[in-house]
Order: sequence, then structure tokens, then C-alpha cells
Amino acid sequence: MKKAIVFGASSGIGKELTEVLIKNNYKVAITGRRLDKLKELADKYPDQISIKQNDIQQTDEVEKVLNEIVEEFGEIDLIVQSSGVAYINPKLEWDKEEDTILTNVLGVTKLYDLAYNLFRKQGYGHLAGISSIASIRGNRGAPAYFSSKAYQKAYLESLYIKTKTSKKVVITDIRPGFVDTAMAVGDGIFWMVPLEKAAKQIFNAIKRKKRVAYISKRWGLIAFALKLMPAWLLKKVF
Repeated sequence: MKKAIVFGASSGIGKELTEVLIKNNYKVAITGRRLDKLKELADKYPDQISIKQNDIQQTDEVEKVLNEIVEEFGEIDLIVQSSGVAYINPKLEWDKEEDTILTNVLGVTKLYDLAYNLFRKQGYGHLAGISSIASIRGNRGAPAYFSSKAYQKAYLESLYIKTKTSKKVVITDIRPGFVDTAMAVGDGIFWMVPLEKAAKQIFNAIKRKKRVAYISKRWGLIAFALKLMPAWLLKKVF
């Protein structure tokens, strides 16, 4: 039985992906801030789930929790980073910007470093980071969120480049478009992907050891167009 850790498993993609992993014969340690939600999931699969309450903004706590899970599970095959916050914040309210940075940049970086070093020490392992289609360009309404995802994209690519010396360490950057979760705010959202479909596609990308995966796949077309779009046009359209 393979062993995985899912950070940010109390809701959304992390929770749904945990269920997919369970159904594919993984033993999973799940973390998140909302202990009641973690317990609900663990009660469904008591033989395959271990829970650890964790706030990814508390970087010392992230390290402590990861070490406890490794001590319990032994070697780890897969770590999924699904923690994140998203705010529409056109007025640049600092509390929202700060919360985004502390979660999506500071906390995520600490976890990525811990995961990479663990897998390098083991000699193998797979890190899957949930970034976003938002990583491709900037955005006037949610600058901290889009920038934080661009940071994650670059960091995951940097870790991938580092695997030149750790060839059995796999890095996968998962870039969802709009997925039907609480983070998808707004009305009439374009190309909304059902959560179950998104989780299945993410698992398939992990299984295939993809370097980058757009969820759903058609969002790859949007990414291609966004990369080609000049900033002046982006400013007009978005």
C-alpha cells in the first residue's frame, strides 16, 4: 500500500483527491486547520486515514507535523500541497494580501522545501503542488493571489530542475482552471470543472508523473493564449 500526505484536505480539491487516493489503495495522512472536517473524512475510512491538525502559515508547525507523519508512516510516496486562500481584492486591503502571502507563499515554500529534502533523503518520492491557471499572468482584481500562484509555478519548476541530481524524485505542477469549490468566487464562471472530475484528472496526472497538468485539459488552450497575449491587450480585456 502506497503512502501519501495531503496538506489542505479539509475541503475542496484536497478532500476530493484524498478520497480518490483511498479508492486507489493509498494510506493517507490528511492535514488542515478544521479538525472537525478532517475527522468527518477519517470516519469514512478509519483504516486508511491518519489526521493531523495543521495551519500551513505556522511554518514550525508544518515541519513538526510532517516529521510526525513520517515517523508514523515510515517512507512517503506522495505529498500533495492543496492548502491555499483566494481573495478578490481590487482595493488591496492589506489583511487579505497578507493572508494570501503567508499561506500561498511562506507556508507553501516551507512545505515544498521539506518535501523535496525528504524525498532526496529517501531516494524517491513525488511532490504534487496545486498551483493554478492564475499562475500564467497578472490580474487587477486579485493581484496577491495571481502573483502567489506565479511564485508557486516558478518554485515547482526550480525544484524540478534540481531533480537532475535526484532522478527518482518527481515534481508535478497541477494548474486548475475554475473548479467547483468555495475558492471559485463570482457568478457565471467560465468553464467550471466539477470537483469530482478535477480530482480524477489530478490523480491521473500524478499517476502518469506529469511535469505540468492543466485541469481540465482544455485550460491548456487558455494558458497558451494567455502566454502570447501582450500586456496592453491583457489590460484592456481583463
